[in-house]
Amino acid sequence: MRITKFEHACVRVEYDGHRIVLDPGTLTRPEAVDGATAVLVTHEHADHYAPDTLRRTEAAIYTIAAVAAKLREDAPDVAERVTVVEPGQHLDVGVPVDVVGRTHAEILPDLHFDNSGYLLDLGGTRVFHPGDALTVPEAEVDLLLLPVSAPWLKASESVGFAREVGAARSLAIHDLVYSEFGLGVMDTHLARVLGPTGQDYVRLRPGEDL
Repeated sequence: MRITKFEHACVRVEYDGHRIVLDPGTLTRPEAVDGATAVLVTHEHADHYAPDTLRRTEAAIYTIAAVAAKLREDAPDVAERVTVVEPGQHLDVGVPVDVVGRTHAEILPDLHFDNSGYLLDLGGTRVFHPGDALTVPEAEVDLLLLPVSAPWLKASESVGFAREVGAARSLAIHDLVYSEFGLGVMDTHLARVLGPTGQDYVRLRPGEDL
């Protein structure tokens, strides 16, 4: 198993010959999808969704109805490769995947978006990418891909989410909103709270592997 952190919210998971890329948006280098066997997109915001990047790969794409609708407008050629998923659905994208949650975290009271996270089972190791939501899966999580900076996110919410999920390890994602100083503050908070409970927290540079 190999987990590669790319810019912002994008992560590539490699397991048993499969290469699954999650949320390769406009803030992520396009090469993140090279060699992908499947691409999962949580929602329609540009930092998670980039039609030109999706054109770069011929991999199957799995995403929610709102993203599929945008792709039909933005890139009809890509839309032909989309499988629309629903919350609670179980998928096989080379590895088993559960679709978790329906709603994006609140940004403003009059802004509402759909969002579904993905819980991947890598031979018994469960990796969860929540997208832009704080929905806790019903199943146990071993590695949480943890949002640490966003207009919709407070530090206390990120820390509380990590504690509630209870993963043995949390890897920082959604990390281009804060300065390096702000991310350092988040690193300190998360390590201080999660460490005493035996939960590990790590933040990687783009391109680094876990």
